[in-house]
Amino acid sequence: MEEEKLNCIQEAPAPVTKQQVRSFLGLAGCYRKFIENYAEVTSALMDLTKQPPFVMKQQFKNGTIKFYGYAIDLLNLIQEDLHFEYNLKECVDCDFGRKSQDGGLKGNWSGLIGALENDRAHIAAGAIPVTRERLEVVDFTVPIYDMVGYQILMKLPKVPNSMFKFLSVLDVQVWILIICCYVFSCLLLFVYHLISPFSYRNNKQKYGADRERRDFNIKECMWFCMTSLTPQGGGEAPRNISGKLVAATWWAFGFIAIVSFTANLAASMTVSRMENTISSLDDLVNQHKVKYAPEADSDAMIYFERMAYIEEIFYEYWKAMTIEPTKFGNKVTTQTKLSVFDYPLGNKYTKLLANIRKTAVPHSFEDGIKSVLNLDNSQPNGFAFIADAIQVKYATMKDCDLIAVGNEFSRKPVAFAVQKGSPLKDQLSTALLKLLNERSLEKLNEIWWDKNPEKVSCSSSEAQVDGIDISNVGGVFIIIGTGVVVAIIIVTVEFCYYNKYNPRKDAKKKLGQRP
Repeated sequence: MEEEKLNCIQEAPAPVTKQQVRSFLGLAGCYRKFIENYAEVTSALMDLTKQPPFVMKQQFKNGTIKFYGYAIDLLNLIQEDLHFEYNLKECVDCDFGRKSQDGGLKGNWSGLIGALENDRAHIAAGAIPVTRERLEVVDFTVPIYDMVGYQILMKLPKVPNSMFKFLSVLDVQVWILIICCYVFSCLLLFVYHLISPFSYRNNKQKYGADRERRDFNIKECMWFCMTSLTPQGGGEAPRNISGKLVAATWWAFGFIAIVSFTANLAASMTVSRMENTISSLDDLVNQHKVKYAPEADSDAMIYFERMAYIEEIFYEYWKAMTIEPTKFGNKVTTQTKLSVFDYPLGNKYTKLLANIRKTAVPHSFEDGIKSVLNLDNSQPNGFAFIADAIQVKYATMKDCDLIAVGNEFSRKPVAFAVQKGSPLKDQLSTALLKLLNERSLEKLNEIWWDKNPEKVSCSSSEAQVDGIDISNVGGVFIIIGTGVVVAIIIVTVEFCYYNKYNPRKDAKKKLGQRP
């Protein structure tokens, strides 16, 4: 068998075309370990584009350039298995590649796909999405990462925190009116206690034998109205009917005020957590406040254009079915079934594309980030940037002010790309499958996502959903602390005053001075 392969190599004609060169390299590749400097003679030219964290570039002061990232580490692992050399070259177009509009002519691709098609590279390294169009001109290895789609990137809504947020539930005027009602009720209780002939003050002889004898002076009135708002209650009510009526009115007022305050406090906390109401494309299309758009001439833009075109085609078919249903069936029953006047399908993507075209579309991913963060004050109502899910995940990993909204859509596999018919496809795929079985790809995910040095630690957005943050209710503890401090000051003053002006102490001194 080995002799047959050697004879095939020796008798093979000199390759002239690109396809012949690829076939010969694949035939001779199994003997690379027996040929000295085989890798240097047949080194692969790698074309790549910057795609954090898969491919990143670092330029030193001396002018040298270093490429690093998930894809570079993966290439190094494949190199250890296949024992081949490669040269890295950054793609001039700096994107995956787009097909021009001049038809199906050869060489009409840009970016990495164009570099492969025009023999400027042997391998395109990176998480390149596999599409049907690209499969027509290049081959892809087995996937190197999870399925990747598009996702919405928005600015994380900032809920204003205040230690006295519970006070902001009611308007300042409402608080002033509540205080005024409190003072007025205290004064009424005091006045009625003074002038009513049935009050304890004016009937001490009648009520003198009772266990609870409460004289409603100013201090007692204020304490009664304040404690009436607590579950413990205000204690003994006034003896006179007029005072009882004022107390009952105050109780009803206090009950309504407390219930309204509690309900508004709960609603305020809930609304602040649900401030970001956009969670999908459906939410975007059903609102007109937040602007949204993908990057200009990106894969995401092409996706929306094609989905809108498909909806248009479906709509034309529906019109034909409605106007001339007999074309879709010979029976009268078929005509009856197809004669409907409600459009059974949606036009979501048509609306999305129309709104996108009305928006200032970002020309780069960096411009999209600026619009999301509103750094140029051009998006006061917010901006939703639709981009590649990998870019969105990396951006949110580096910036706590950004958040990925909703689930990914239009997911597709990502892989390395090689020239059409290249033997490198099978060789790289075999090595990738071996690394996958060894869980090496999981380790790379952990290194470049979970343990990435550029990853910042952000407070979890779920923390506010699970409970109320201390920054919003800290004022309650301040009130308790203030009350304790004031009580300590008052008891100190009382103690000092009592020791200085105690009448019993003065009486004892006078008794001691008698001869």
